[in-house]
Amino acid sequence: MTPAVTRTALVRHGETEWNRTLRLQGRTDVPLNDTGREQARALAPSLLDDGWSAVVSSPLSRAHETARIVADALGLPVPTTRDDLVERNFGEAEGGNREELETRFPHGERPGQESWEEVVARGSAAVQQVRDEHGDADVIVVCHGTLIRAVVEGLTGLRIARVLNASATVLEHDGTTWTLQEVEALDPA
Repeated sequence: MTPAVTRTALVRHGETEWNRTLRLQGRTDVPLNDTGREQARALAPSLLDDGWSAVVSSPLSRAHETARIVADALGLPVPTTRDDLVERNFGEAEGGNREELETRFPHGERPGQESWEEVVARGSAAVQQVRDEHGDADVIVVCHGTLIRAVVEGLTGLRIARVLNASATVLEHDGTTWTLQEVEALDPA
């Protein structure tokens, strides 16, 4: 018997003020702004009627609020949260914009930053565990841009470019192998 192919949609949270002003958020709990809430509402119809059964999110408010908006629009239960779906810890760099970071850390070092390898391992394990817990059901995981890029690399070996706010990156799992199905983003205009 062939195992069922399941889907996991990795959704990036909507916009925050720090996204708008190009500040590095990481684990700093910055809430959605009004644009971010609208982005989450606009994304939900693209996921409608695709057979999703649950929404799981990072505990950070920007991800959890996005998850609640999507779950409500799809008629799904209140999202559960997982601590291991938080964004990469950028350490002392959190809150800085590009210019400030280049000045403060001219050689690229960022004290307290979680390594890329740690993010890949943590994120991949978390999504695999969500997948295992939901059996043959298709699941939406709402989290963060850097974490999504790390998960895609860890599970499929592929590298993807920047992940837009309120976009969905869909992975398929056949019981053994993960494949990248699609990357769906709203028109940023």
